[in-house]
Amino acid sequence: MTLTDWLTVLVIGCFAVMSPGPNLLITLRNSLAYSRCAGVLTALGLALGNSVHVTYGLVGIAVVIAQSILLFTVIKWLGAAYLIFIGVLALRSRGLQAEGCASAAQPAKSPIGAIRDGFLTSILNPKVTLFFLALFTQVIEPQTPTAVQAVYGATIVGLELFWYSAVALIVAQSRIKVAFFAAGRWIDRITGTLFIALGIRLAFARAAE
Repeated sequence: MTLTDWLTVLVIGCFAVMSPGPNLLITLRNSLAYSRCAGVLTALGLALGNSVHVTYGLVGIAVVIAQSILLFTVIKWLGAAYLIFIGVLALRSRGLQAEGCASAAQPAKSPIGAIRDGFLTSILNPKVTLFFLALFTQVIEPQTPTAVQAVYGATIVGLELFWYSAVALIVAQSRIKVAFFAAGRWIDRITGTLFIALGIRLAFARAAE
């Protein structure tokens, strides 16, 4: 492993992780609607999902997904359906509830539920696998040791966990949450619409993209 290759993975990974998309939306949603802990656990779920994608890339399954129209289509539609489902739930929501207010309308999010939200959002997006395939082909050669490949994958997973945990910790602060709660219903409408739009976009994505 050269420092240049690792820095390439680090820089590209930073841009990919920080780009707006379903991962950011689900982290914001759970952090604001529930708690800081729910947001961090959602970030953990996203990182776990990324670990699966990294594994796909490293063992070559990503190549199969990229070349198999049937397999890609199945994963694509599952992911699209899940994003649209989250969007519909957000659109039907009564709005984010402030702590101590209307708690019955906004039950607490279980740790497993928060992790599951993050994991499914990540794992059901075939574009993530294709991203890792594209990235790894730039820095991995046939003779690259498995341990070095693992370092590359761990770098991306670590970035995912760090960035979205930071997002959760920031937006879950009381002052920021109060501002969001003031416009809670509109936020749900906007995030719900974005989730549905992302789901539709994913549904019409082509394997070659």
